[in-house]
Amino acid sequence: MHIPKLATLAYNVHRGVFCVNNTRDVSPVRLIREARGLSQVEVAKAAGLSRAAYQNIEVGKTVPRASTMVNIARALGVSMDDLLAPVAMPSQVRFRSKRRMRSRDSVLLNTAKWLRDYCDLESIVGERIPWALSTLSDPVGSCRSGRDRAIRAAEEARAVLGLDVDEPISDICGLLESAGLKICLQQVMSDDFFGLSVGPTDGGPAVVVNVWDGISVERWIFTAAHELGHLVLHLGSYDLSCIEEDSREETEANVFASRFLMPDQPFRYEWNDTRGLSFVERVMKLKRIYRVSYKVVLYRLSEDERYGSGVWRRFYYEYRELYGAGLGGKAEPDGLGAGEFLASDPEPLRSREPLNLSEADFVPDRQARLVRQALERELMTLSRAAEIMRLDIRSMRARASSWVGEP
Repeated sequence: MHIPKLATLAYNVHRGVFCVNNTRDVSPVRLIREARGLSQVEVAKAAGLSRAAYQNIEVGKTVPRASTMVNIARALGVSMDDLLAPVAMPSQVRFRSKRRMRSRDSVLLNTAKWLRDYCDLESIVGERIPWALSTLSDPVGSCRSGRDRAIRAAEEARAVLGLDVDEPISDICGLLESAGLKICLQQVMSDDFFGLSVGPTDGGPAVVVNVWDGISVERWIFTAAHELGHLVLHLGSYDLSCIEEDSREETEANVFASRFLMPDQPFRYEWNDTRGLSFVERVMKLKRIYRVSYKVVLYRLSEDERYGSGVWRRFYYEYRELYGAGLGGKAEPDGLGAGEFLASDPEPLRSREPLNLSEADFVPDRQARLVRQALERELMTLSRAAEIMRLDIRSMRARASSWVGEP
């Protein structure tokens, strides 16, 4: 491994911090460690340092030797360039949460690196897909904000993407990727963070979805549609420094996602077509048709005056009667109104989502296809492909071998 000159290295380590959220400087070493899910003790031990010595390096109190930084890079599983070179953070970002996240900076670092690699890959292969929904922002933005605006935006988005009025979305990743939207999967052990989005000016548009296995696949799908709603409806409010949720905009994005995934008229037709089934079976069938949470189906029914907010109590009671247990052992709640649903979110936890979908129902594949093209055209090394795909070299070699002779 090439070791830079000590003077240059010391300057980069001591001064090589970059502003992530416009409020404070953050050590790249710390961000990479957190992105890898490692503790200070683990990295220090792997690098042959005491925890105190490593901690001083991470916070910039100590200027380390070049050999020490090489050991830290190895412990983190990154190159010296990754460790020292600052990553340009996108500024047109919507990343908000109900609670302050300790992992916010590492999520942003992962997003910035992934987006940089994705854009490099597009340049190498020579394939960049224009953002199909860029023209929606102006006409939709001129409408009055609220539920009607979100519904209209969802209808227009479906039309632009070539979906029939009654067509369920069977592959949301493929649909959005074909429209020029990049999709990044990250695993963050939190049920308070579901996703974020990056605007077109920073290499996007892009959506990051938290695919931690504690979150239902239905929630992954809804998050992708929810962030799409923000890109269409609220692009003007994208600001990396804003971290507090806007309840009005969150409600609009929820309405957009619900109508984008489950248009009203086809929903009514499918619901009427299942009249011979029990109430719970009807909800479950529509949930599977549209690949949404059962709560999204119940919310839509609660808008119908024939059911109203009592639909919630009825579902939970009949579900317990049918299956002998409630959902996830959770106490049966009182009936919720539509406003209460929109102020919260669809069911996030996989353990409380009945007849849940599998990971195979949410698989973006464009980036992997571009990597294959680059390798087959000898535009990229195997090690660079492994870096982009976040695989070790052995796994990348095995995947590349599986492509041989396959159309």
